[in-house]
Amino acid sequence: MIRLFIYTGIIIYMEVVFHLGNFGLQSCNPLFLIGLTVTISSLQALIGGCFGPKGEKRAFRIMVWAQYLVFAAQAVFYHIFREPLRITAVMVNGQDALGSYWKEALTGTLQTVPLLILLALPIIALEILRKVKKWEGRRLSVIQKLRLGLVSWAALLYTVSCILVGNMVGADFSEEYGEYYDPATVMRNMGVLAMVQRDGFYEIQNLLGSFAETTPVLPVLAQDTPPESESKSPEPPPEPLGESQGTEDTDTAGETPQPEESPAPPEPDTSPNVWNINLEMLAELSQSNKETTWLSDYIAGLAPTRRNEYTGLFEGYNLIFLTAEGFSTYAVREDLTPTLYKMLHSSFVFNNYYVPVWQTSTSDGEYVNCTGLIPDGQHSMRKSSENNMACSLPRFFSEEGVYCRAYHNNTLSYYDRHLSHPNLGYDFKAIKLGNLSETEWGGQLFTVEHPNAWPASDYEMMQSTIPEYIGDDRFHVYYMTVSGHMYYDFTGNQMSSWNREAVEGLELSENARAYLACNIELDKALAYLLEQLEAAGKLENTVICLSADHYPYCMSQDQYEELAGEDLSNDMDLFRNSLILWNAGIQEPIAVEKVCCSVDILPTLLNLFGFEYDSRMYAGRDIFSDEEGLVIFKDKSFVSDTVAYNRSSKTTTWKKELSEEDQEAYMEAKKADVNCRYQFSAYILRNNYYDIVEQCVSAEE
Repeated sequence: MIRLFIYTGIIIYMEVVFHLGNFGLQSCNPLFLIGLTVTISSLQALIGGCFGPKGEKRAFRIMVWAQYLVFAAQAVFYHIFREPLRITAVMVNGQDALGSYWKEALTGTLQTVPLLILLALPIIALEILRKVKKWEGRRLSVIQKLRLGLVSWAALLYTVSCILVGNMVGADFSEEYGEYYDPATVMRNMGVLAMVQRDGFYEIQNLLGSFAETTPVLPVLAQDTPPESESKSPEPPPEPLGESQGTEDTDTAGETPQPEESPAPPEPDTSPNVWNINLEMLAELSQSNKETTWLSDYIAGLAPTRRNEYTGLFEGYNLIFLTAEGFSTYAVREDLTPTLYKMLHSSFVFNNYYVPVWQTSTSDGEYVNCTGLIPDGQHSMRKSSENNMACSLPRFFSEEGVYCRAYHNNTLSYYDRHLSHPNLGYDFKAIKLGNLSETEWGGQLFTVEHPNAWPASDYEMMQSTIPEYIGDDRFHVYYMTVSGHMYYDFTGNQMSSWNREAVEGLELSENARAYLACNIELDKALAYLLEQLEAAGKLENTVICLSADHYPYCMSQDQYEELAGEDLSNDMDLFRNSLILWNAGIQEPIAVEKVCCSVDILPTLLNLFGFEYDSRMYAGRDIFSDEEGLVIFKDKSFVSDTVAYNRSSKTTTWKKELSEEDQEAYMEAKKADVNCRYQFSAYILRNNYYDIVEQCVSAEE
């Protein structure tokens, strides 16, 4: 049985070292991991025991070093992205990542070297011991093999029982492994091998589709305000933009005004934002599987948001929408980034805006911004490229004859944007082809002065692309920036290096100064954009919307808090960010206190631009609606106008006083709502459901 103890000891050692190296002294639940470890190690011992001395030695080396590679890859990836490395990422994006971000991978590996050495120590020690002591394993007898097989089956039965019993008693670890699966949470609380095993099971679930998937129970879906609470609405909108706020009749100047009965102002249109969908037909077409059936029931029972005083405020305007790489509120300083500062503190000012981090960081952040849906696992934007994306922003603009363009100052093929973005409705261009054929895709390139700078310049992207659309009568343009990309130093980050002089005197670490410096390039880009819009006479009727894809997660908590100048460990404060929604015609800032996030951007823009849209088609909600604000995170933690609930730390912070009974009812309803929005987004993507919905709209009209 000594082999079993050796293999078991190696796994436990690696798990402990990995946990301490990445999560410190945070507690974890070893119940599931114990069974999984014994299952794996007994199988390893059994496999090795099937060979003679030389074969056993080779088998030992292959198995333990392969195991080490799993831990090492997870250590490097987690250090860089603060997310586990998943099977999908390796299969789908591995080549792209190595080709485009090999410098980041190399830097992350070098920074993780001490942990990588520690992880390898027991294997190295055993190799030395085997050489010094001339220890060679022997072929196991039939009885020994049966014994190890029995141990393996018993450990597997125990492992499965842990989850089943956990489900029965509602244990947190069982929910995290199953219904609320989040890879980072499972890795932190249950171990690396538990996450890898669960991720493999997740991929099998995806292959099996609806046969392996459970659907949440539909809650009561009427969107009432919470007990004893009201969401704070923004100030009333300004008068129509560009019109005088008051006029005087020159013919009656100087005369004593006669009292007149002023006509009552018209009642605002508060009709629901819905399409005329034939719900009976929708239900009939949705009978193919339980996911689409669930969707038709969910949509039919969901209360839509309503038109409000902000509906159509920007009707007929141009829109420039930017997803800013690694952008954060703390990159904005009046002296260093004056244009960002001006735009952030004028027009609409969102004081409780969040940008959650999803599993494919930038791509998923883009997906949320552009679709108003929560990502389903990984690479949701790539998956959407084969779907009917009838509810995307450019589809609405195109119906009004607007030509929609999208630009990215990096590679055309990365994350398959050359497929996903045209499918959204954009004419998409980048500065490099990646692995695409120049014959086929060469027309989708734009040139910049320094195409090989890393990261590339947002300012140069604006210089090259603005001439393509500034002369259009009306335009909608989307930008995915890259100047704010990690890492933040003055040697590997060219944007930081270019703007180093501007931050040289700041009493901050190199990391913080370099981050500020690379975002100066984004500020230059926006300043140039406003300048060109004004020169073309397009500034007053153009709206600028900017949100991050994620906060700069490559910074450690201490580094990010140094940049922020405050503690960010409470109530999901790490994910607080800024939404820029700016128009030159709004003179006075309009404060928005309502809790909101990046998934709300699309329905909010559709309402502001006066498009006829269906609010039930999105996981996000119009920020200016009377529905309570809700921010959902990847582990199904959430923040609302009433409460902040952190599943990882098991903390609940009430912002408003509710009775104990009301608190319980509120949390039950909100958790059900969160779960449904998650499943709604996943099922929309998996089943190309907008295509079904579009058929029902056309048939009814």
